[in-house]
Formats: sequence, C-alpha cells, structure tokens
Amino acid sequence: MAFLIGGANSLTGGYDIDNSVRFAGGGELTFTPGSDGDKTTFTISCWVKKCENAGERQVIFGAQGGADYLRWGDGEEIHFQVADASATRSYVTGAKFRDPSAWYHIVAIWDTSDGTNANRMQVYVNGVFATPGTQPTIAQDAVSTHFNDSSQVHHIAGEVNPANDFHFEGYMSEFYFIDGTAYAATDFGKTNDDGVWIPKDAKGNLTFGDNGCYLEFKGTGTDADASGIGADTSGEDNHFAVASVAAVDVTVDTPTNNFATLNPLNTLNGTLSEGNTQFVRASDATAGTVSTICPSNGKWYMEFQNSAAQNSAIGVVNVDVHPAGTNIYPYTYAAAILLETSLINTHTYAQVASSGGTNRDTTTNVGTTKIGMAVDLDNQDIYVSTGGQWWGGSSFNQGTGPGTALITDLPTTGFAAGFYINGSIVNACYYNFGNPGGADSISSGNADANGYGNFEYAVPSGYFSLCTKNLAEYG
Repeated sequence: MAFLIGGANSLTGGYDIDNSVRFAGGGELTFTPGSDGDKTTFTISCWVKKCENAGERQVIFGAQGGADYLRWGDGEEIHFQVADASATRSYVTGAKFRDPSAWYHIVAIWDTSDGTNANRMQVYVNGVFATPGTQPTIAQDAVSTHFNDSSQVHHIAGEVNPANDFHFEGYMSEFYFIDGTAYAATDFGKTNDDGVWIPKDAKGNLTFGDNGCYLEFKGTGTDADASGIGADTSGEDNHFAVASVAAVDVTVDTPTNNFATLNPLNTLNGTLSEGNTQFVRASDATAGTVSTICPSNGKWYMEFQNSAAQNSAIGVVNVDVHPAGTNIYPYTYAAAILLETSLINTHTYAQVASSGGTNRDTTTNVGTTKIGMAVDLDNQDIYVSTGGQWWGGSSFNQGTGPGTALITDLPTTGFAAGFYINGSIVNACYYNFGNPGGADSISSGNADANGYGNFEYAVPSGYFSLCTKNLAEYG
C-alpha cells in the first residue's frame, strides 16, 4: 500500500519521458514570435506538477500584458484567458486541482473557427474535459491579440504582468505550443490498462506551425539555442530564452517516473522551496514536514542535509496516526535520528522523548553533515550513514551486510520520511529522494540499481530511490 501518488505511474510499456524542468524563485523561459501566427486557432499542452500551497495564482504560459494566459487560479482552479481589444474571454474550471504530489496533463484549445461556441475554448485535465463554471461566449472567428502576436513576449512559468508575482512554482514537462491547429487531448495522451492517463509520443503526428514549439527540457545551457534548457525540438527552432533557471533545475522527476518530494499539505511552521525539496523554518518555533509518497513496504534510500548545525530530527513517520501539520518529535508515531552540533543520537519508535536515546559520538558539526538513510520496511529497520560512512560495523558497499540497524521494530503501514526542527536558528533542510533540489550540492551522481535517482553516495544494494517506477516494482 502507498499513499499520495499522482501522475502516470506505470512500471513498463508506453512512452517514457526523461526530463522535466523545475521552476523556483521566479525562473522563466521566454520567446517572442518573429511574425504573427494564427490568432484564431492554437493549442497548448504540457505536464505540470505544482509545488506551491493553495491560494497562489501561477502562470503556466502567457503573453505579455497579462491579458492572455493559462494559469492556476487562487482557488486552485485552472484559468484559461484570451483577450483582444474588444473582449476578454475567461474560462475557469469548475473543478479544483490541488494535489502537490500529482503530475497533471493540461490541454488548452482556442479555436474560434469552430461553428459551436462551446468548442471554441476548451480545457482538458488528464484527458477529461474540465467543465467551466461559466461557458464564455466567443464570436466565431474572433482574433486574439496577445498569443501568437509578434509584438508580445511569451512566457513559460513567468509573470506576464510585471506588477504581479504569479510565477509558476513546480515542475514542467513535455511543453507544446501548436500554431494554427486545434488538437485534442488524445493527440498527446491516452488511458492505459490501469485507467491512468499517460503521455504519448506525439511529436511525429503534429503540425506545429511557424510559431509552434516542443520543449523536452533535455538541454542544460542557458542560451536560446538547440543546447539550451528552452530548446525547441519541433523542427521550427523557436528556442526560448532562459532566466533564473540553471542546469541543476533539469530534473528526472517526470510524469512517467514521479519522485517523492515534501508535502505542503503536511507542513508545520515552515516553507517549502526548490521544487518542494527544501524546507525552511519560518521562525523560532517547532517546525516539520513529511514526504508525499508513503510506502508501507520495500527498501528505500534517501539523503538529507541541514544548512546549519541545529537540533533537529530526521526519520520516518507513521502517517496512519501522524496528525497533519504536527512535528515528528513525539516518538509514539515516529522513529528519528536526532542531529545536534557535535553528536547524533537515535530514538526508536514508541520511545518517549524523556527516556533518551542511544548517543553516537561523531565528528563536530554533525548538524551539517550529509546523512544517508536506508529504510527497510520489510524488516522494520533503519540504517544510517554520515558523510558516506555507514554506522554499525559493516559497509553496505563491501557486500558484507549493513551491520547493526540503528532503529528497529517499526510499524508496518503508511510511512513518510519526516523532519522536525527546534531551536533558535532559522534552519533549512535539503531532502533528496533521488531528485535533489538546486540548493543541494551533489558532486558524485550515484543512481540506484535500476538507474534511477541522483545521490551523493552509493545506494546500498537492494535499496532504491523513492519514485513511482521503483514503487510499482518493489512497493
């Protein structure tokens, strides 16, 4: 059993997506058409994984001026708007889309040449027509003056109105803009045998038009060219310029292999950033967070690091009994490794804080040492490394076994990786479930045995990064 898993999660078969781009801290990609395109007909298609908390407007794609956009609304609905000098056509979905663990496929269609008003402006989410709260009235052959206009800068994930701050915060994959053709959602995706909406290899079946593009986010450069993060691989060479997005933001968290991140719906007194891989405490108060993917069996590896030496706890939480928005410190539902300035101690599941734990003397500034954690939910054990060195007398990497488990006898259902912090320092913790954030320094590039994940230290044999492809096989 596992919880909070979204997106296309099939183990094998079908079309695999290799990369996404992570937008954080106001990053964006921009393009200005060389000439006007078709203003009566275009299609936008992309996969997105939203990271911000509820109540944030976030532009997925828009044209400068703020009148034309596809975005999340502040009520978690999808908002598609197209305007010209005479009218603003606003399409707001009746449904809300708020799952921070899920990849959503969004298709927005503008086709004023259609003879039926309801077909002239449409939005589909995961292949399903997203009924608008109110159907906009659009004159046949109405012309947009912003999308596909050569005088307008087009923004991916960027704020089209400089007076606002509605940047998209999250992951994006498989971005299409089609100039001159209204394509159906089924041209980009399909439902698999498990009833899950998954992507299709659509490129060879599409006509892109002069201003059309297809961004796969496989490049790592910051120039608007074929090697850049915003490279257009449609054949039209409409490459996007890059602003505040770096090579480290090209990730392997995709709709076909969804990695665990931190969960904004279960976060206390702190903020998430870097694609929900970094937690920062808001003030001098108890704070904590847990992961989005919560397996109940299998063997999983992850890494953590504090930005400053500080009293904090990293461990696993039983989400079946762990109240949302509370810290993991009460050991009635958590097992934790406590990090202090110069030592680490361990607390077992169901051990009250006042009883203390097993102290492990280590080097100074343990609070900033990168921690490796191997969680064996099949045998209810946790193993820990500091700076790549496993505790307990034996090394995973030498094939001699893990040594002594530092925490044993875990409960058997609903686990999430948890973090708790208390003290006077406004601290940050970096989480790496196989998809490190931009602030997490990874110099080695170690994957698990299936080739998934990017870690500083070698992944123990038989343990895997916490992603949906591994979960489908081992979870």
